[in-house]
Amino acid sequence: MEKKYYNPEIELLPREELKNLQLKKLQKIVRKVYNKVPHYRKKFKELGIKPEDLKSLEDFKNFPFTTKDDLFVDYPFGLLAEPLEKAVRLHTSSGTTGKPKAIFFSKKDIWAQAKLIARALFMSGATSQDILQNSMTYGLFTGALVMHYGAELLGILIIPAGPGNTERQIELMKTFGTTCIHMTPSYALYVATLIQEKGLKPGKDIKLKRAYLGAEPYSEETRKKIEEMLKVDVFNCYGLSEMGGPGVGFECPAKRGLHIWEDAFYVEIVNPDTGEPVKEGEIGELVLTTLDRTTMPIIRYRTRDLTRFIYEPCPCGRTHIRIERPLGRADDMFIVRGVNIFPQQIESVLMGIKGVAQNYQIILEGYDEMIVKVEINRDFFDGRIERLLKLRDEITEELRKAIQVRPKVELVEPGTLPPSEGKAKRVIDRRTL
Repeated sequence: MEKKYYNPEIELLPREELKNLQLKKLQKIVRKVYNKVPHYRKKFKELGIKPEDLKSLEDFKNFPFTTKDDLFVDYPFGLLAEPLEKAVRLHTSSGTTGKPKAIFFSKKDIWAQAKLIARALFMSGATSQDILQNSMTYGLFTGALVMHYGAELLGILIIPAGPGNTERQIELMKTFGTTCIHMTPSYALYVATLIQEKGLKPGKDIKLKRAYLGAEPYSEETRKKIEEMLKVDVFNCYGLSEMGGPGVGFECPAKRGLHIWEDAFYVEIVNPDTGEPVKEGEIGELVLTTLDRTTMPIIRYRTRDLTRFIYEPCPCGRTHIRIERPLGRADDMFIVRGVNIFPQQIESVLMGIKGVAQNYQIILEGYDEMIVKVEINRDFFDGRIERLLKLRDEITEELRKAIQVRPKVELVEPGTLPPSEGKAKRVIDRRTL
């Protein structure tokens, strides 16, 4: 594996020096939020904590968490640490109260996040010779614009395609020789399927080399399927609006977890029930703190994403900690017959079975019944019922083994289920519990 670094003095910083850098930045951040954000000052006082109590990284676990509910206190400007006139951009993320979570950026904040994206894209092998088709939603969602700025910073030609209109997406790829795409994994599967149906040849008609996928959890089996269908390298990217959007975590070519850029974020993994740090190797809830954000710094933000740390050194040489691909959000988990299930567990099974197409849907109904609707390849609908029954039984049994619940499986033709052009809605809960 060829080793190239966008910012080697930071990416290769020895762990001890990286921790010292984080401590200095954390001390500055806690002083700022204590002095300039009344909400944080109140939370500090409730815990009997002051900024000067942060003498080591170990001390930081005593400071208060920030949850999505905190973002609605004194809404919408309550967490600003600088005057509103210092902000130059507003992004929002969906909330549960009917109001969107409002995240404010200064000019410095925007370019700091763009530099993280440029670092990540360079790590994946992208250069100014590439053409990136950005098929995330432009607008209030952070995904598209943050990636756009970072790619431009690296000198990449950007096609701001936005999501949807898949015929046009494919035409853009053909006409302009797109080499990189940025989209959700569910939409990438849909695009890949349409490319195959059109008889277009990856590497000849379609020049794609890399796909940057994020904004929703997906399985390793889905990655392999997209890589095989499009003949591309798929890189998993992680981010959330509250932390500035994409670029918080990114895979290097080794693809052994996502590097979290620790010069920009302090990362913890805690027990989602107790809030205490998990033991080494345990799965828990990812907690993030912004280290460089000026306008709206956020400390100890509970992301609800479940993952674990990877501690062994990475072959790429970078020293920044890695996390496993998030299992999903704690909010995404559903319970059927007393069993905790994540949609990604079902996807992992489905995408590993030959004959399954790109789309599926989980429907919960009745008192506690689960139906899994699965699109399968069109050649299975050739009049031979025994083939369909055999495939249905295989899917049912593999799901039962994986999730310990036997669902009802319905096989449908490709295109039957609603295509995903943004974030996929995989679970429909109609239960009368």
